[in-house]
Amino acid sequence: MSDTLINISHVNLSLGGTPILKDISLSLDKSHVLGIVGESGSGKSTLAKTIVSIYQPDSGSIWVDHMDAANATRRELAEYRRKVQLIPQDPYSSLSPRLTIGKILAEAIDPVHAKVKSNHAAIAHWLERVGLAASMIDRYPHEFSGGQRQRIAIARGLIMQPSLVIADEITSALDVSVQAQILNLLQELKQSLGLTMIFISHNLAVVQQICDEVAVIYHGKIVEQGDKRQIYENPQHWYTQSLLAADPGSPHFTLEVDDSIRTIPQKGIR
Repeated sequence: MSDTLINISHVNLSLGGTPILKDISLSLDKSHVLGIVGESGSGKSTLAKTIVSIYQPDSGSIWVDHMDAANATRRELAEYRRKVQLIPQDPYSSLSPRLTIGKILAEAIDPVHAKVKSNHAAIAHWLERVGLAASMIDRYPHEFSGGQRQRIAIARGLIMQPSLVIADEITSALDVSVQAQILNLLQELKQSLGLTMIFISHNLAVVQQICDEVAVIYHGKIVEQGDKRQIYENPQHWYTQSLLAADPGSPHFTLEVDDSIRTIPQKGIR
């Protein structure tokens, strides 16, 4: 039996008449983490939203855990969206300020009824699982720090035990020390839960730390993909070489990149 959990084949997507995703093909095995890197505007977040079925591709297919999102009925699509969870970038705007943390997690379990009392045990478990106290269940988002809010967002993404989790730049709004704590949490959850995850980040050091495989996206196209070690130690595409040459944590980092490598400014990497 195949261990492949997600299979994306020749996906194309245009928004407002502008091609955004161009012939995207990816696959990922169960319990693996795929890092997707690229500069701002390259299509990373659009790809994430397409996988979770916020956007429908113009052509191609997306299969996750034997479900085809592009051809699903309304009922099947609801099930699909429970299997595929997106953890968004901003821990401040992603949590409703009007709801308690318990209510936010209860809505993730049952969007229609959202009963905190009947789901109290599960909510308390997942708060503790991400390093927060169960006693925080009645607090509101403004009472938490950015790192704590991101932990709550992670709990919300995992509470239904999805087949696939997509983390979209979830450490970019945090300071370095808090980033390290969130990455350590994800590493622990990956190992203990066998998470299958797509991890989107502009930070190549972060991707190298947490991911098993890497895909590099440039102007809506996957230009290079493979095992993490292969990508970091022997990049083949000029764009991958440019990203690594601009990253101080990379063995390919250089202040003056060879003229044969077409570079992009480090400030443009997002």
